Amino acid sequence: MMVSMSYFKNVSFTEVLAELPSLSVSERQLLIRRALELDDVALSAEDEALVEKRLAEHRLNPESAVSLDEMKKRLRNRFSK
Repeated sequence: MMVSMSYFKNVSFTEVLAELPSLSVSERQLLIRRALELDDVALSAEDEALVEKRLAEHRLNPESAVSLDEMKKRLRNRFSK
């Protein structure tokens, strides 16, 4: 059952909650993703360019990557003084 988003404009929040059990798992997951996307702040053109530049650099030299644990350790050492 695919629910049109325009459908939800005509119902209350309580009614939307009541409909959730009738949705499939994939539909509920889609609903959650869409709700989370509403809070996403778009990157500026400069930030997007920086992300793309750093990703390209990483692809050229993947060995330069640092594990999450190592990054946490570095940050703790840097900011716990």
